[in-house]
Amino acid sequence: MKKFLYNRTLLIFICVGLFAALIIAGQRFFVESENNQVDLAVDYKSIVDLAEREGLELDDVLKMTKDAGITSLAIYDSKLEDLLLAGKVFAIAGSEILGNYQTGTLTNELWRQTIEFGLIEPNRVYVIGGDLGSYYDTKEALIQRLGEERVKIFAVGGIEVIEVKAQFGELMKMPLGLPHDEMNKARVAGFNILARPMNFRKCTAENVQFVFDRLRNYPISEIVFDGPEVLGASNFLDLTVSKMREQKITFGVIEHFTQLKFYPQLGMEYLANKLGKNKVARLYAIPKDEQPKLETTTAINRWSTTDRERNIRINLLRIYEKPEPDSTLLETNLKYFRAVHDVLEKDGFTFGKASTFDNYYPNVILRALVIVGVVAAGVLYLSLISRRINRNTKFQVRFFAIVAVLAAIPILMGAGGKVRIVAALLSANLFPALAIIWQLDLLRVIQYKLRLQNRAVRLKENLSTFQLVWISAFALLITGVMSMTGAAYLSGALSDVSYFLEFEIFRGIKITFVLPLILVAVAFLQRFNVVDELRKNVPATQQIKELLDKSISVKVFLGLMVVMGAFVVLIARSGHTSGMPVSGAEIKIRAMLEQIFYARPRSKEIFFGHPAFMLAFAAFLKRFPKMICFVLVMAGTIGQSSMVETFAHMRTPIFMSFMRGLDGLIPGAIIGAVLIVCLQLFYRLLKKE
Repeated sequence: MKKFLYNRTLLIFICVGLFAALIIAGQRFFVESENNQVDLAVDYKSIVDLAEREGLELDDVLKMTKDAGITSLAIYDSKLEDLLLAGKVFAIAGSEILGNYQTGTLTNELWRQTIEFGLIEPNRVYVIGGDLGSYYDTKEALIQRLGEERVKIFAVGGIEVIEVKAQFGELMKMPLGLPHDEMNKARVAGFNILARPMNFRKCTAENVQFVFDRLRNYPISEIVFDGPEVLGASNFLDLTVSKMREQKITFGVIEHFTQLKFYPQLGMEYLANKLGKNKVARLYAIPKDEQPKLETTTAINRWSTTDRERNIRINLLRIYEKPEPDSTLLETNLKYFRAVHDVLEKDGFTFGKASTFDNYYPNVILRALVIVGVVAAGVLYLSLISRRINRNTKFQVRFFAIVAVLAAIPILMGAGGKVRIVAALLSANLFPALAIIWQLDLLRVIQYKLRLQNRAVRLKENLSTFQLVWISAFALLITGVMSMTGAAYLSGALSDVSYFLEFEIFRGIKITFVLPLILVAVAFLQRFNVVDELRKNVPATQQIKELLDKSISVKVFLGLMVVMGAFVVLIARSGHTSGMPVSGAEIKIRAMLEQIFYARPRSKEIFFGHPAFMLAFAAFLKRFPKMICFVLVMAGTIGQSSMVETFAHMRTPIFMSFMRGLDGLIPGAIIGAVLIVCLQLFYRLLKKE
């Protein structure tokens, strides 16, 4: 047997890199542990709507909402159409006033005189106050939005009137700034305010100042800009930054409906970078068209998962439009608010203004050691698939030294963003492959020694079911721990606040489902002959050629098509944008797993990868044909790579990712044990036959 040697120098650097990665992981854990305060918010207008539907006083409904656990009210720019409906401000087109005059329905003598003096134009809009505070808010906002040349003030019988040069329908929908009366109501009721202002069409410094003057002296929890632009885009973003710093306001960014990155807003990333990522929090709202389809229990669990797994710290809750049986609409929504509060409290969250991450970036020396360790792992893998490289230890060390220095220099200089991405990609693929390869080499050594002692046949016949189970389970545990080395490296390469907030993301997730299979397959074919086991040391390229030349039956072809279809589904189901539906049965299984485990393990690990790994180990010990072992090893590799790929979701806290992998090993091993028992029973039955 030709043995592959593991270069000790490379192993030492891998261990050093792992030590550095674990230090970064520990720092990351403490940074994430401090970020545990959630802002529970609901739209102010939704509460007004609930009060009106139930025929209750707004103050009473606000108090009940506060008691249910809501901490902030989201307040948006007012619009003339809303103020008109509320009777706070009245607006009428000049053409309508003139029409009333001509038809004789305009009886007010003062307005008739105004028309007769030629002061009313048909293509203007005239605004009159109902509520004095709302009127002054509207006048101030119209001047800011349109400029003084388009807004004229005059009086009719001592009553102030605003004449606006604008199209009536467009003016009705124009944002007019956050209303003082709504913010006052929220403040008196004990709520913080989640401010949702819109940008101006041609924003000026005066416009930015206007918005922040409105917010001054109010308990603003966060500011989340409404619409496709942040305030000040694109010429006065620095002023927005200055004002937010001055008033100590957190910047909220809206998670995209695909749960990947953010709803795009012009100037968002510039504002976040200038303000500092330690002043940024992530907001999530269940999509408007999706919530009516969700039962309240499902929505409640969604919030628990969202906050724990995606670092969401601003929960913008929508109200349910239909009451539950035997409940009023208000009771339904108050129950929903309270349940969300309680489940998050049970998860360990506190409530108030959204907490933010420290501006965390690891020490460059630690990061450089991680990068060097990844390079060592890459060179080690090359030495384990090429006998020529494996024999030349000096070449391995020299090649490693050159690449390691080139990769570490940019990191030590405070740059190296692309180097980190490549290192993370290699970590996610190399270490699961190395863990599997080490087990293959261990099995080769065991089988070789047994053959020398003429014990291979006796071992095959006498190995008990219990021995098969515990040996395979122990091998799965060891391999899982070794694969987790890749998780530590991946986290060490990428960990910083930009990745925690998902301004930067790991883009190689789908590759990690394919590349480890290729890496392990090459190593497997370098060690075993799957075509003809009697021939030893047949190169992988030769085996692949012989496999391609081999004739197969229709049933084998159909079996391969089924396997390929399953693999395509596996790849397509990864991520958030595949559009591949999830069956109702799987949704129920996921919900059950979420209740049982700290973090729901992945289906492809517990139901596929880990059981296949244990079967592969048992198949080797029982000396099954190498083609069967090869297929099972490939399936087992999927489970190992999935464990590491979990850590590529950097927004998920590292402890949760670790627990997800650990929680997957336990049920996966149990299923694997059951399958081994079934295999043994079938084997004994077949032997009797």
